[in-house]
Amino acid sequence: MSPSAQKAKGWLVGIAVLCGIWLIQNGPGGQLIPPQPSSAQAFAAGPQLQPGSPVAEPLDPSDPVRIRIPTIEVDAPMTPLGLAADGSLDVPPDEDRNLAGWYEDGVPPGAKGTAIVAGHVDNAEGPSVFYALGALTKGTRVEVDRRDGHTAVFSIDAIEVYDNDDFPDQRVYGDAPHAALRLITCGGGFSKETGYQGNVVAYAHLTDVR
Repeated sequence: MSPSAQKAKGWLVGIAVLCGIWLIQNGPGGQLIPPQPSSAQAFAAGPQLQPGSPVAEPLDPSDPVRIRIPTIEVDAPMTPLGLAADGSLDVPPDEDRNLAGWYEDGVPPGAKGTAIVAGHVDNAEGPSVFYALGALTKGTRVEVDRRDGHTAVFSIDAIEVYDNDDFPDQRVYGDAPHAALRLITCGGGFSKETGYQGNVVAYAHLTDVR
């Protein structure tokens, strides 16, 4: 595991604490539950790139400023995330429903390695930026605008859901030989007492640069 991956371990606990606020207030009924990934969207045999999908050369590091996922109507600014006092990764402010965060001491999206991007599933007012992350399918396009003027275009390789007690740190945070991206939000089972019991993770790799 890379040093940046080691630093990121444990930050999902912080996200879990702030997820499910809207559901806790309104109850897990009807369409309040966000979509969860189906088994068909998981890796068939461990992390791997989508067959036939191009792999673009990594870019030099540059801060991301905006993320777009047209199929689930995500078009959001990005904010850097650091480490909290307990060593876990901070989360985006939960009062802003349309904001994603990236781990600024790790790899920026588009550069070689594994970039980590997090977003809330909801807040007290309703669905937040990554509410529909679980509805993504393999091959979905993700675009990240960067401060250097480039747009890094990624393709989804898989979407998986994990219980908090069984989160695969190395699988999610481990270094990649190409420009990789992980999108993370809350998901899995839901308890009105404690919120979501797990996390949804979308795995992607860089396929194009504009």
